[in-house]
Amino acid sequence: MKIKQLIEMVDKHAPLNTAESWDNVGLLVGNETSNITGIVTALDCTNEVVEDALNKNCNTIICHHPLIFKGVKQIIEQEGYGAILRKLIKNDMNLIALHTNLDVYPKGVNAMLADKLELKHQSILNPEITTYYKVQVFIPQENLTDFKDKLSEAGLAQEGDYQYCFFESVGQGQFKPVEGANPHIGELNHIAYVDECKLEFMINNNQKHLAQQLIEKYHPYETPVFDFIALEKEADYGLGMIGRLETPLSVDDFVKHVKTKLAMPSVRFSGNISDQIETVAIIGGSGIGFEYDARRKGADIFVTGDIKHHDALDAKIAGINLLDINHYSEYVMREGLASLLSNWLENSEIEFNIYASQINTDPFEYL
Repeated sequence: MKIKQLIEMVDKHAPLNTAESWDNVGLLVGNETSNITGIVTALDCTNEVVEDALNKNCNTIICHHPLIFKGVKQIIEQEGYGAILRKLIKNDMNLIALHTNLDVYPKGVNAMLADKLELKHQSILNPEITTYYKVQVFIPQENLTDFKDKLSEAGLAQEGDYQYCFFESVGQGQFKPVEGANPHIGELNHIAYVDECKLEFMINNNQKHLAQQLIEKYHPYETPVFDFIALEKEADYGLGMIGRLETPLSVDDFVKHVKTKLAMPSVRFSGNISDQIETVAIIGGSGIGFEYDARRKGADIFVTGDIKHHDALDAKIAGINLLDINHYSEYVMREGLASLLSNWLENSEIEFNIYASQINTDPFEYL
């Protein structure tokens, strides 16, 4: 399997375009045409992770945190991120980042954390709201089938695993070509009556420009009539998960549960220590800002990382319980992503192994 095929497969399941606009995902280093000898999944791409991949004869690393993110100004063999990039390039390695697109994926990082904490009845905490369009086109019946075929061949009018998703209704169109017109049907200065169909279909937000191009290219009329009606819907992906513990726990017991399940040496709690915890909301990494949404949805505690003093104080005053499990808690994606990749590639003929890195990339020591 080549890198390009791997990227296409990943994009089908955890689309790269669902990543935040500020993010940097996809192939960061490498060659789309190179054959994969093995894959290592990691939270961060460090020098030790690269060495581990080389020792395992793996030429591909898929990490959660992008190595190229803030901007690299120098690539020097002995220094910083430049040294890691140089080693990757020198050894013909491929580096892929799956960051916020893996965060919002329904079976991604937050679901992995929720599973580790044994949360039941899980649902997405903050589903994305996506824009899509209903397209209406008026076209003569005799041109309808060929027109639909062209749209479908270009990937329009698809809903999930279904193609050729059109609705049509019959009517009568009328128009009068005047001086300067070059009508496909009708005569100058005479009203023409045509048996037409109103063709309707749905497209994604990023297909609008393509749809307009295809309509103007393949519609028989000199001036086709069509509409794009903007609509919104709740997506099947989003940030965070919310679920319930099988049995309510005291704060103290819940903290012990989290530390045990995530193998965390240290966590920080803010809130009412005497509360009972049953409904838990979680966003891995840095999820502060969503704690109020979590409470509105019934969460007894909001679990995330990188909580600052004033955010914790504000939440405590507002009666919201917080648990800071630090950013490194996202390490669960190493095994989780390796499992996802194995499932995604189940029907593919592959001759390489997928390893979850065991390298600890937490920059902190817990004293």
